[in-house]
Amino acid sequence: MQTNPAYTSLVAVGDSFTEGMSDLLPDGSYRGWADLLATRMAARSPGFRYANLAVRGKLIGQIVDEQVDVAAAMGADVITLVGGLNDTLRPKCDMARVRDLLTQAVERLAPHCEQLVLMRSPGRQGPVLERFRPRMEALFAVIDDLAKQHGAVVVDLYSARSLADPRMWDVDRLHLTAEGHRRVAEAVWQSLGHEAEDPEWDAPIPATTPPGWTARRTADVRFARQHLLPWIGRRLTGRSSGDGLPPKRPDLLPYEDPAR
Repeated sequence: MQTNPAYTSLVAVGDSFTEGMSDLLPDGSYRGWADLLATRMAARSPGFRYANLAVRGKLIGQIVDEQVDVAAAMGADVITLVGGLNDTLRPKCDMARVRDLLTQAVERLAPHCEQLVLMRSPGRQGPVLERFRPRMEALFAVIDDLAKQHGAVVVDLYSARSLADPRMWDVDRLHLTAEGHRRVAEAVWQSLGHEAEDPEWDAPIPATTPPGWTARRTADVRFARQHLLPWIGRRLTGRSSGDGLPPKRPDLLPYEDPAR
């Protein structure tokens, strides 16, 4: 891979992770690692274009059906694809089907971009990660194999020590904080061949005094009421948090950082 390449366009494909939850801007919209990456790339390439087709809650089958062909037709220099993790968190997950759908996605996207980027998604330390770790690691094995076959870059966020820290995760325990998204953007930036701006993005975060028992239980109750129970309700009724929502940035257009 060339050093400090001058890519002129980026298309991001995926779910809530790529949409940018929970990196909230003052206007109520989400920023996230893909927007941060686009901002850096635009600073190097006048007229840089960016599209983000991600929608929260999407399963890999929905990503393939709704986003992949659209992204391929855009002909961007770089396409990022992150999907399948929502499938692994479902009570019933057909990993063979997930593998087949990911294979379809990569086979459709790789010929239509200069560089395809795949990811081993980060995992928050705790019981949820331990419960679903075998499925996640099976998913990552598929991603590694597909990357070798199709010349894709794999950004290994799963092994990043900083991103496993619960302090890098929002109160919903499913999405990264603004700082977490910044570190992901740095990881992808480096994986694309750019000089590091933060060489220690994956280093462990300095220890702080942990919250007391009462604070932890209060946080657990708030999490269950505001996030866990609604999530269970959507699973039981077959709904998704992304139902009816359009892609974040559906057209490949010149990009300016909305936070400026």
